[in-house]
Amino acid sequence: MTYRMPSAPLAALVALAIGVPIGSAVQASRQNDTYRQLDAFIEVFLKVRENYVESVDDEKLIAGAIDGMLSSLDPHSSYLDARDSQQMRTQTDGEYGGLGLTVTTEDGAVKVVAPTDDTPAARAGIKAGDFITHLDGQLIFGSTIDEAVDRMRGKPGTSIRLTVVRPGAPKPLDFTLTREIIKLRPVRHEVRGDVGVIRISSFNRQTGEAVREAVAALDRQIGPSLKGYVLDLRSNPGGLLDQAIEVSDTFLSRGEIVSQRGRTKESIERYYARTPDMTNGRPLVVLVDEGSASAAEIVAGALQDSRRGIIIGTRTFGKGSVQTLIPLSADTGLRLTTARYYTPAGRSVQEEGIDPDIIVPQISDPARNERPRVREADLRNHLVAEKNADDKLIEDDGKPDPRFTATPEDLKARGIVDFQLDYAVRMLSRLGGAIQVASIDTSKD
Repeated sequence: MTYRMPSAPLAALVALAIGVPIGSAVQASRQNDTYRQLDAFIEVFLKVRENYVESVDDEKLIAGAIDGMLSSLDPHSSYLDARDSQQMRTQTDGEYGGLGLTVTTEDGAVKVVAPTDDTPAARAGIKAGDFITHLDGQLIFGSTIDEAVDRMRGKPGTSIRLTVVRPGAPKPLDFTLTREIIKLRPVRHEVRGDVGVIRISSFNRQTGEAVREAVAALDRQIGPSLKGYVLDLRSNPGGLLDQAIEVSDTFLSRGEIVSQRGRTKESIERYYARTPDMTNGRPLVVLVDEGSASAAEIVAGALQDSRRGIIIGTRTFGKGSVQTLIPLSADTGLRLTTARYYTPAGRSVQEEGIDPDIIVPQISDPARNERPRVREADLRNHLVAEKNADDKLIEDDGKPDPRFTATPEDLKARGIVDFQLDYAVRMLSRLGGAIQVASIDTSKD
């Protein structure tokens, strides 16, 4: 016996629930269109449930429909089931047993976005842009990202073999890694002569406080001879908005940090510096690259527009949208793009990214230019950039910059393994602490 759900009444109830307007002829037409579209959806749902070659769980069909609806909007809106919600809590709060890899899928292949600092993946030499093809000899091409992540995570102390295809490498590479507790330590610092280097790898709940602790520790270690700070945001995929604001506030004494603007005028929110500049205006150089995204771009844009820091490196990823987590039940939720964010000068970095004040290539890594670079503009259904009024066309003469003509062999002979970081440190050493970049008030009256 075939059971047929009465689709029109249900469609009417759904349309009423989503607020289809009723009244004018135009509104009535829109209402009828919505009814027809909901009828079509229910018809497809029933046909699949009744006629598919294998029995299909209703929950799976509905979850797939929800995923399809959200993925049609933009790359960052998604439905979070219980497993996804737990993963998000892990990323923002704590630790897990695994390898320390951020991955995505591209045309059915699992692609490395970035290895986390000081993790099994980073120590083994896995790089951004690598494609993972096999896990313990089993092909994972076509697997979902969740399936791949579940297999790479596991009990600390256990091993897994990854087969990696690296663009430019003549054959696949095998890595045997031992899982360990991955503590999401977002901030590290080190002393380079009379310069303090602060590396931020992500923006979780610990980042703001950890940056303040790093500034204080470097001030104690170097003392009065401290010439300035390098803030390294390279390959930082972003994270929590409030932590980006806290980090920016560490280096600013006043002015706007970022604004977010939704679909209505009433949805504009602005965030300002609230505390004194912890560094007392010492020179600041900010390192960015194509992997610097979201919260990292908020920090770079705030410091650039406030004339507080010099941004060097390469153009950033270009994720200028804000996602809001909307709870649906105790363990599920909706991650929905609800706004765009803007720098203090009113620039949207969506799709375009942050352009450095000084473009400094990473010439110490000869394979870098051969690895594919994915930015927001390359993602399917990305939000289209809102062009800035002051966009300018800068003509490139095509000639190599004489500052960056050294070969990797030259750098290796001089003991330089990270050219961009070395360039930033030398820049601060040349400033000598005598030149301070003024912080200006960019707040609106």
